[in-house]
Amino acid sequence: MGEFAPMTAESVRQLLETAGAQVMARDGRSEHYGSPRDFSFEVKGVFPNGMGLHIVARQFNYRDPWEGAGRVNDMVDVSLLRDGSYSPLPKGYPYFQGIDMEEGIEEERLKEIIACVQGLNPKLYLLQELTGDR
Repeated sequence: MGEFAPMTAESVRQLLETAGAQVMARDGRSEHYGSPRDFSFEVKGVFPNGMGLHIVARQFNYRDPWEGAGRVNDMVDVSLLRDGSYSPLPKGYPYFQGIDMEEGIEEERLKEIIACVQGLNPKLYLLQELTGDR
């Protein structure tokens, strides 16, 4: 079984900036062992087409028995932003169909989502609204 590439706030920031997005990022983590969800990082990026992605890594996966050096983020949750609000993609795309969040995304799928949103023409929303194909 292949392992996923670990992601950090910096690596996700780099992916978004390379795709042409303006990016903000923050990271940190809870040191409390009993915390139900450790906060790892969040990154927001807005593309020139006005579309954005909000990427959050909330839980660590563990590669060794204790918390030592094995804390990594293999998967993240990705939300789609349109005009600053959460939104699904227009019909016909492989992601965000009827939902505004994709959960458990590994790095390769994140790259696909970034490419999809980066190349989206927001006028598709208007077109689908006008044709009643929502």
